[in-house]
This record gives sequence, C-alpha cells and structure tokens, in this order.
Amino acid sequence: MLTDAALEFLAEYHLGTLSTLGRHHRIHAVPVGFTYEAGVVRIIGSRGSQKFVNAQRSGRAAVCSVDRARWISFEGTARVLDDPDAVAHAVSLYTARYRAPRPNPQRVVLELRVERVLGSPGFRAVAV
Repeated sequence: MLTDAALEFLAEYHLGTLSTLGRHHRIHAVPVGFTYEAGVVRIIGSRGSQKFVNAQRSGRAAVCSVDRARWISFEGTARVLDDPDAVAHAVSLYTARYRAPRPNPQRVVLELRVERVLGSPGFRAVAV
C-alpha cells in the first residue's frame, strides 16, 4: 500500500530504470518512462526491443525511480501486451505523466503486476 506522498512522487516527471534478466542471466537495465496505477506499472515501447523480449521470456521485472533522497522500487510479474485497448490505456497514462509519445505502429505495453515495493521512508503505508 502506497502513501499519498508516494502517489505524488509517481505523478511527477521522473524517469525510472527498468531491470530485466537478459541472456546468460545478465541484468539488462535501461532508462524508461513509466506509470503506476492500482498496483500495475506500465511501460510503453516498440515490439521486439530487448527489454520487452527479456520481460516476456522471464516473466519478471523491476522498476526503480530516484530523485535526490526520494526513491521507489517495484518488483513483480511482467507481461507484454499488444492489445489495442491496453496499449491505448498505457499511452493515455504516459501522456498524463510525461507528454504525448510519438506515433509508433509497433507500440506494445509492458505491464508489471507489483508484488513488492521498496522506497523512501513515508512512501509505504504500514500494515495494521
């Protein structure tokens, strides 16, 4: 469960780093724009890019974002979707956080279902 402070951070313009497991069990870490909505992190990009190939193959990914002393990290299961409605929803969220992306007929969306959250003090609500 995220606090209001975490949700505010996730609405601000910050890039993140997507980490996936590449070939030969090497970590593949790349900068990305990402959005968070109700336990799902979304990243848009081009079909066939290495980050999406890795996420599809392993079914796992992590995203971390940092701004000075504030940071948040999400880990979970990942899948890559090319469903037009899923892609359109991800583009809408991306546009709200960053800006409208360039047209891309090969666009897909990586959906990371959050299983674990780490972050700055005050970003995670304490379970009662």
